[in-house]
Parts: sequence; structure tokens; C-alpha cells
Amino acid sequence: MYLKTLHLRQFRNYQDQRVDFLAPKTILVGNNAQGKSNLLEAVELLATLRSHRVTRDRDLVREEEVTGQITATLERQNGSSDLSLTLRRNGRRTVALNSESLRRQLDFLGILNAVQFSSLDLDLVRGGPEQRRSWIDTLLIQLEPVYAYILQQYNQVLRQRNAFLKSQGSGSGGQELEELAVWNTQLVTTGVRVIRRRSRAIERLAPIASTWHASISGSTEVLQVNYAPNVPLEQNHPEEVQQAFLEKIEQRSVAEQHQGTTLVGPHRDEVELTINQTPARSYGSQGQQRTLVLALKLAELKLIEEVIGEPPLLLLDDVLAELDPNRQNQLLDAIQDRFQTLITTTHLGSFDSQWLKASQILSVHAGKLSPQT
Repeated sequence: MYLKTLHLRQFRNYQDQRVDFLAPKTILVGNNAQGKSNLLEAVELLATLRSHRVTRDRDLVREEEVTGQITATLERQNGSSDLSLTLRRNGRRTVALNSESLRRQLDFLGILNAVQFSSLDLDLVRGGPEQRRSWIDTLLIQLEPVYAYILQQYNQVLRQRNAFLKSQGSGSGGQELEELAVWNTQLVTTGVRVIRRRSRAIERLAPIASTWHASISGSTEVLQVNYAPNVPLEQNHPEEVQQAFLEKIEQRSVAEQHQGTTLVGPHRDEVELTINQTPARSYGSQGQQRTLVLALKLAELKLIEEVIGEPPLLLLDDVLAELDPNRQNQLLDAIQDRFQTLITTTHLGSFDSQWLKASQILSVHAGKLSPQT
């Protein structure tokens, strides 16, 4: 797949900027806070309808503007598509495909596929479980767009069940227990769908990541990526997982009523990352952690390519400065010309002359792009 054009209107610090991508690799060079990351974020939003930087659309719309818009032209094996995402400061976003508004945002997902790799991704290893859950969820949305709806359903039930638990305090009568049983059933039904999909995704991703990790580390280290669901997953049959889920809710019911929150479910899952059987978060050096994240990102690229049948875009946000020369070379060698790549950097020193010759280089200054020769 190839992103041909990108047009940003009133998005972040861009007033009205169109980019025509003329080479498989585009390097965006400029000082910090000029808008390099914003451009990559726009592509990420078209791919996943999510930003890894903010959760509110009002933060994406240019200051003092009411709406912002991202449009793009994408070339894929099965033809060309025009994508449009309109963001509103105080309203609901809308999406359009080939100038036709889509009623369901779900139908917009899976058209453009991209893997984002930024310096923030080091928090995948160092951060809490919620960051690793968000990472696997974002990947799943691209592998299986319906997952966005499944996750939304689960989160909605979770919010409503939490509100019910809070309203009950520590005591519950017969009617309240009946209502809680209804919420339990809904939590289990929606939660099992999340658990099974996360389990399958990690199962497919883990061996690819381990192979990449062995290659980058010179086979001196063994990476294991393991899904540790909050609900036991000895069997992968939905009915058995549902039963285990219900039993665990029963075990924690007193604590849940006391704390007024849901203590069981995939919102408490963990993805365990270990190097040579040692938790990477606790013991990995910075170099080891960077190797691990690089292996995960390369595995994402390969898995998306396997599932959708063509290479996704790769978005590298100021990440080369974080990698030593050996890891930089591993990454740049892996990319070659297989993946259209957008790279942000403050200087061109990390690239050899061959890379620079084969790349389109754009200078970014205060939300404006200009070609750099």
C-alpha cells in the first residue's frame, strides 16, 4: 500500500498543508515542536482512529478553530481510496470513504494500515499493564477491525457495571443482586470476546518477535511474549472461559462491593515481556529494552503484512536517535523498500548517503513543509 497524498486542514499546528509523497521513504526534518510528530499522528488516526498522544478530539483541532480535517489518497493492490476524517472541537467526528459519509466508523478501519514507532513506545516495557493492553488493542483493530466494536462494547458494560457497584455501597438486597447478575452476564459475554482475540494475536505475534529479537541481539538473548489474562485461560473454548470468568467474579464479589469497582476482566490483563526468563521491565538495561521494543514493532509489521496481504506503512517518530548504530542499521535494513516509511528527525546525521538519495526530504517549520535538497 502506498500513501500518495495527505492534506491537513486546521489540524494541530497545520492550517492548510498538502503533502504529495514522491518516494517510498520520506524524511521530515526540523527542530522540536514544529509539527513533525503531528503529521505522523494524522496518518495514525486514519489507520486506527486513535492517537497514542491524546484521547480528546478538541486537542487535535487547531487553536480557535471549530473543526479540523485529515484527507488522504491511498493506493492499494485492489485500487485507490480517498479517506477523510473530520474532527470537531465540541462534537462527534465523522468519516468518509471516496467522498461518501460512512454511518459506522468501523467501516473506515482496515483501509489504511500503519505501524507507529516512537520514543514513547519504550514505555511498552517500562510502563504499566494498561500501556501494553493499549498496544495489543491497537494492533488488533488493524488485524480485525470488528475488534474496535467488541472492545467498545466491553468498555461500555464495564463503565455501567462500575456505576452500579458504586451506587450499591456494601449492602445489596435481592433485587440488586438480580441486577448485578445481569451485569455479570454481559461483562462475561463481551469480555470473553476480548480475551480470546488478544490471546490469538499474542500467539501469532510472539514467535515473530522472538525471531527478530534473536537476530538483533545476535542470538545472545531469548525474548518471550506471553499473554497473562486476568481470567484463567486453560481452555480456549468460550463456554469454559465464561465459566472461569463467572467463578472468579463470584470469588471477588465481596471485595468488588467494598471497593465499588470491577476487579475481574480483560481490563486487568497483562502482556508479560521477558528476556532470558527475567522480566524485561525490572531487569532489562536501556539497550535491552530498546531491542525488545524494536523486535515488537518489526513483528507488528510482519504480522499485519501476513494478515492483510500487503505491507503496511511504517511511521518512525524521532526513534533513530534512541537507537545505537547497530540497532539503527537493523531497523533500516529491515525496512529497505518493502514498507513506505515516514521518518521524523531533528538532523540527517543518522542516515547514510544511499538512504538520503532514495528519500524525499521535507523541512518542517511552524506547521509548514518545504522540500529540502
